[in-house]
Amino acid sequence: MIEKLVEQIESRFAELSEQMSDADVIADRDRYAEVGRGWHRLEAANELAQQWRRASSDAAGAREMLDDSEDSELRELLGTSEARLAELGEEIRLAMVEPDPADDKNVIVEVRGGTGGEEAGLFAGDLYRMLDRYADRRGFTTEALSIEDGDYTFAVKGNSAYSVFKHEGGTHRVQRVPETESQGRIHTSTATVAVLPEAEEVEVQINPSDLQVDVYRSSGPGGQSVNTTDSAVRITHKPSGVVVSMQDEKSQLQNRDKAMRVLRARLYEQEHAARQAEEASSRRSQVGTGERAEKVRTYNFPQDRVTDHRVKLTKGEVQRVLAGELEEFTAALEAEEKRLKLEAASLVETP
Repeated sequence: MIEKLVEQIESRFAELSEQMSDADVIADRDRYAEVGRGWHRLEAANELAQQWRRASSDAAGAREMLDDSEDSELRELLGTSEARLAELGEEIRLAMVEPDPADDKNVIVEVRGGTGGEEAGLFAGDLYRMLDRYADRRGFTTEALSIEDGDYTFAVKGNSAYSVFKHEGGTHRVQRVPETESQGRIHTSTATVAVLPEAEEVEVQINPSDLQVDVYRSSGPGGQSVNTTDSAVRITHKPSGVVVSMQDEKSQLQNRDKAMRVLRARLYEQEHAARQAEEASSRRSQVGTGERAEKVRTYNFPQDRVTDHRVKLTKGEVQRVLAGELEEFTAALEAEEKRLKLEAASLVETP
């Protein structure tokens, strides 16, 4: 079983590597990008496949020599090789779990203060800065779409941005003493993070007659014309009830373009979530939906620790995490997502 999978990985990786140097593929920008993404997704699995080959060769050699010997060192080598083969088999199966079709996409992130009044708005700002710094650490670029106190919408662009940032979606909770608290009491506040795969126009067809577009005067920062022209835009998608407002730009057209980007992302996410829920139901396990509706992470300032409740992972130094050091959380969440998907696939194969 695993040897056949290794052969498939090696064959496909060799094919993609050949295409990467094919002049016709290189000349087609979209095709080259598609091949590159496929090569990148398979690179880690191919490396594991090569390790499996070496461990398999070591085990075979040890078995052959043990036929004519009872050498304890050879027996130990065989045991070590067989144990490594089993580990690599599991790692290869995990590496080949079908990725989320949205993983390669750029994302639009919405951070909003939840319960806790002014403190919740301040915490939303902390989360926005944390995610912005994390994007920078991962080599992504960010684009502010709508930045207000307690309400932040921004785009993250880069290869597989959604695969990284989707794990940040949900309700984040903070426990700390607000600066305005004179009695030194610890308050608990929340902020919500929505992570939306950014959709292209061709992926989400929107009928213009389904839109209600209202314009009004901006009320926030934006320059001298902010309160004198109807530059702010509110778009309502009547079939779904989704409403998006933008007012940061001086131009009504720019605000409309940004609002349409967010609207497309929200509608795509609705379809994406519904599709995942249907697949999860058919697999008899909630896989890939993220289970992001409620508390996902707690930032406890008095105890100087951050806990991700989905994977029971706790790390110290809250300020370090809020400075964007989220790699350990992402790695643990990615591993858990793959484990659940592999478990679900096994259920399908063996009812």
